[in-house]
Amino acid sequence: MLQIFMVMKRNILSALSILLGACGAFGAELLVQAESFDSHGGWSLDQQFMDHMGSPYLIAHGLGKPVEDAVTTVDIPEAGRYTAWVRTYNWTSPWEPNRKGPGAFRVSVNGRRLASTAGDSGSAWEWQRLGEVYLKKGKATIALHDLTGFDGRCDAVLLSSTPGFVPGDSYTETATLDIPDTEQFDFVVVGGGIAGMCAAVSAARQGLRTALVNDRSVLGGCNSSEIRVHLGGHSEIGPYPALGRMIREFGHSRKGNAQPAANYEDEKKDSFIRAEKLVTLFAPYHAVSVDTDGNRINGVTICHTSTGDRVRLSAPLFADCTGDGSIGCWADADWTVGREARSTYGEPLAPQVADSLVMGASVQWYSRDDGRKSGFPVFDYGITFSDSTCQRLTMGEWKWETGMRLDPVRDAEKIRDYGMLVVYANWSYLKNRLADNDKFRNRSLDWVAYVNGKRESRRLLGDYILKQDDIDKGVTHEDASFTTTWSIDLHFPDPENSRHFPGREFKAATNHIFIHPYAVPYRCLYSRNIDNLFMAGRCISVSHVALGTVRVMRTTGMMGEVVGMAAGICYRNSTT
Repeated sequence: MLQIFMVMKRNILSALSILLGACGAFGAELLVQAESFDSHGGWSLDQQFMDHMGSPYLIAHGLGKPVEDAVTTVDIPEAGRYTAWVRTYNWTSPWEPNRKGPGAFRVSVNGRRLASTAGDSGSAWEWQRLGEVYLKKGKATIALHDLTGFDGRCDAVLLSSTPGFVPGDSYTETATLDIPDTEQFDFVVVGGGIAGMCAAVSAARQGLRTALVNDRSVLGGCNSSEIRVHLGGHSEIGPYPALGRMIREFGHSRKGNAQPAANYEDEKKDSFIRAEKLVTLFAPYHAVSVDTDGNRINGVTICHTSTGDRVRLSAPLFADCTGDGSIGCWADADWTVGREARSTYGEPLAPQVADSLVMGASVQWYSRDDGRKSGFPVFDYGITFSDSTCQRLTMGEWKWETGMRLDPVRDAEKIRDYGMLVVYANWSYLKNRLADNDKFRNRSLDWVAYVNGKRESRRLLGDYILKQDDIDKGVTHEDASFTTTWSIDLHFPDPENSRHFPGREFKAATNHIFIHPYAVPYRCLYSRNIDNLFMAGRCISVSHVALGTVRVMRTTGMMGEVVGMAAGICYRNSTT
């Protein structure tokens, strides 16, 4: 009998016995999820890519300086010699497939560092063998020791006393065998950005018991201190001038992108949500599945990103405020992505032929003046700079944009990683190789985001699809609701950047096309084929061109308010 012991919660072992058949071997496996470590130390929890790689993980985001160890204590089920494995990823391998990567770290057990480094080889998320260690039965300490500060990542550590045992790629899937408890609400909102926050509070103020799910501990989405984008657009304007007043309750008092964390006032957002007695905040929980009955959603299952605890949320009404349209996609709602052809909606700004180009994601950053000379490690992975192509900047904000030619869901980790890669490589060039670097000699990186600031992904289709013609002509709709005020702001690869780095652009350009304030139809805020699904945020029912004006956060907040009020009407009248 082979026993697998999974550490899913801090200091708790969940035992699962699996029949080994005729193998005849005896041993034990201890699986320790990195996100459940007692102390993360200087490592950060990264949950952004759970849908793609299967789990949250710890990332050593030290901007070129090794971070403090992550440490946990586990119970060894039986004495013996254990082989140690770690599930990890050499994150620069898409651009340097045959080269040792920068994300190296070591694992120690009871203070003894295992023989091999991890995270600097391979080309995919995989189990890497680290060496052997003899362990007594009882308590043992496991530590992750970062070597570089360049975003090494660890999903799980496995200790095996079974001779010849090799974990498979799906080894951690046993963690999902539990059947979650169900909690019942009147309205479930998935996504804790500005749109989701406003939808949840608006519904609660209509008397609905509302669940708000956010996969990070910090609310606000792109306006949080983790991404640092200011609230764009205008509210309290148009046919319903009181709409958007809610944003006054939590909106930041200082504008600007890529500014110090305090500017984004996360505590105001947290207080705004927690003050609502009818809102139950599930954070940090990530939605992992949806169950449906025909064209209705019955429930959404969510998973705690540290403990692995799962809960099923049931309600008569749901809102997809995920940005990626994940809930709608999983429920088989109609959706689209990319750019429509000009002929589809008669949009002059659309391309002649439809394609998959999207607006990308930003990894923002800034540096500080140290008042004295400071160093930075040589980092030259994936891109080559010169004195003529390097970016002689002390900060980078929205224009630093990657992933415009990639799939914003499937390739999300690669998009983020390339964003970090170019920041490090460019800064390394400025510090170590630029001939005249007086401007940078005394500066060091102070902040680099590791959370993607996304602009575009799936768009869920409603009974109406907003298009350029509506905005250009100011078409009046009987179901006019929130007002969009931002220009038609469609990002595309910066031509000069494309010339220097064809196919590997990392900067964007745009043309701001002025619009008159325009009231968007309510029909853009609910799914046309899933009866009880609303949406608010960048995944609403618009064309790619029209997305260029509705995607900023004061505007998405007003969408959320409308959805919350509509949910109240639907609930009171037992309708969709």
